[in-house]
Amino acid sequence: MATSEYEVREGFFYSKEHEWVKVENGQVRVGITDYAQDNLGDVVYVELPVVGRRVKQIGEPKSRDMELGAVESVKAVSTVYSPISGEVKEVNKALQERPELVNTSPYDEGWICTIAPSALDKELKLLMDAKAYSEYLKKLE
Repeated sequence: MATSEYEVREGFFYSKEHEWVKVENGQVRVGITDYAQDNLGDVVYVELPVVGRRVKQIGEPKSRDMELGAVESVKAVSTVYSPISGEVKEVNKALQERPELVNTSPYDEGWICTIAPSALDKELKLLMDAKAYSEYLKKLE
C-alpha cells in the first residue's frame, strides 16, 4: 500500500512515532518506516539497543525505558522508541557497517531489533494497521 510516495506494508503494525512492528513466531521485528527514513534523509549511524534490555511500549509521557536507540542522519538525530514492551533479543549488526540500509530497505534489511513481547495482544491493539497508518500519514502531508 502506498500513501503518496511512502510505502506502507500490510501485515505490519505502526506507531505514531513512525516505528513498525512485524510479528514473527511469537517475537516482533522492529524498524522505522519509509516515511521516517525519508524525512530523516541519509542515515549515517544507528545506535542499536542492548540485547537483554527490557523496554516499555511508547506512551505519554515518554521515558528512557521506552527508547530503543537512535538514528542519526545528515539532517538530525532521532530517537527510536519501542512500539512493544518486552526484552530485546537480537539487534541488526549489519547496521553498524551499513547504516544506509535503513534508507534503502527500511522494512527488510534495515530492521533495528527483535523483541520478545510481554503483552503482545494488548499492545498490538494500541498500534495502527496499514490502513490506519496510511490515513495518519495523509493528515501529516
